[in-house]
Amino acid sequence: MDALVDGRIKLRHLQCFLAVAHQRSLQKAAAALSISQPAVSKTLKELEEALGVRLFDRGRKATVPTPQAEIFLRHASAGVSALRHGLEALAASAAGGAQARLVVGALPTVAPALLPRALAAWRLQAPSAALRVVTGSNVQLLAQLRAREADCVIGRLSDPERMAGLTFEHLYAEPFALAVRPGHPLLWSRDLVAGDLRAHPAILPERGTAIRHAADSWLNAAGVGPMVELVETLSVSFGRAMARTSDAVWFVPPGAIEDDLAAGLLVRLPLQTHGSEESVGLLLRADALPGPALSALLSALRDAGAGRRALGAQRLAK
Repeated sequence: MDALVDGRIKLRHLQCFLAVAHQRSLQKAAAALSISQPAVSKTLKELEEALGVRLFDRGRKATVPTPQAEIFLRHASAGVSALRHGLEALAASAAGGAQARLVVGALPTVAPALLPRALAAWRLQAPSAALRVVTGSNVQLLAQLRAREADCVIGRLSDPERMAGLTFEHLYAEPFALAVRPGHPLLWSRDLVAGDLRAHPAILPERGTAIRHAADSWLNAAGVGPMVELVETLSVSFGRAMARTSDAVWFVPPGAIEDDLAAGLLVRLPLQTHGSEESVGLLLRADALPGPALSALLSALRDAGAGRRALGAQRLAK
């Protein structure tokens, strides 16, 4: 794994470079690589000397790639990714046959609504393909996609600089739900208004996410303003546990809690949140040429997205 790439440049140099470029921190890169921070600094210095350019501007708050590093990043990422796929294909061949291996990134609040249905249909088309699903924030998932660590992402549009080299295809959009436990005090209110939310804790998505922006905008438009007592999380399992065991109000995409609503484990507050919709879509690398397994998966995801759009239209019609 430490074969020479170009004379003095070895694979460990590229892996270290990619880790720092993605983490924007020497310390976080060291943790991701399971090595010491001095080892990261030493490896970067060796690479910079071999290339004859400075790759990072090191500040107190972040380690930022230079323009030269941005150029090198695309090629280094592609090279390491190609080597990884080649090794995987070789291992699969040695095991008795080629096997497609896909990595799909998905927002944790979106995955429950879309992936189970799509994967059930996809498996009929690609019964032997191996699949790994990773979740994280939109920023993390887009970084993995650009680094070729994921084949596609189910996420949201981001800032132009993070969308460079990526494409976005709309699947569906739906307003968030306000979910509470059965027997929640707000369910007994005859004239429930948004201002009543102030009396209870809130479970909100993390700051900087699209759905958090939608929630804050809705709260401001409804005259509620910032919630004083709140917990921020993107974890569906934690949000579910807290909402079911406390008087907190959970701001969550409805697709993430459909089973809980159907089972009566959670209840939606009767407050309209229309206008808080944020588009969910397929993100791909612009230079990607999907193979048969990925093409079949993308088709299944589009069909699942069409189902979400139809369900949203039914809810609006009620």
